[in-house]
Amino acid sequence: MARDRDVGAFDRRASSYESGRLGGLHHDIADRTVRIALTVAPNPRRVLDVGCGTGYLLRQMAARLPGAVDLAGVDAAPTMIEVARSTVPTDPRLRFAVGFAEALPHPAASFDLVVSTTSFDHWVDQGAGLAECARVLTPGGRLVLTDLFSIWLVPTLVAGRRGRARTVGRASQLLTAAGFRTLRWLRTYTLVLKTVTATT
Repeated sequence: MARDRDVGAFDRRASSYESGRLGGLHHDIADRTVRIALTVAPNPRRVLDVGCGTGYLLRQMAARLPGAVDLAGVDAAPTMIEVARSTVPTDPRLRFAVGFAEALPHPAASFDLVVSTTSFDHWVDQGAGLAECARVLTPGGRLVLTDLFSIWLVPTLVAGRRGRARTVGRASQLLTAAGFRTLRWLRTYTLVLKTVTATT
């Protein structure tokens, strides 16, 4: 899948990403992911959102985590980052940067919690992206990943998504290869939108 094609599409949607019915759906999925994340990691001090989009999830985290010191977001679409920065409340803990999951612009062991919501399917190299998530997590840190996952193989064979880890089995193999353990799968929204939590 061409990286530029997805980036361009998200750049064009950035200004209206949080509006309308689709924006409400994104908010609902992010809210559910936040609840799961704060169940497995109740008081993280340093949080990274990979594929943060307009920063909605991190704004929700900021409101719920007064003790957090760093709430960072990275997204491949520059306009998404521009919108995220423009909607940030006066909170110096929130920061956003352009970057790819496969090369996160952060030092090793920088975060207690890494979250990613409906971004994983767009990563060009999902294994490398997961390895980067593991690298930036502290030992015992938590990953919370929400995306389209099915128990069937057919969704992974759709044109344009061939080779994507769209099944629980394939994604679990990539997570384990990246060094994650104690994987737990949860149904988040509809039959195919699932969340996996894992520990470094």
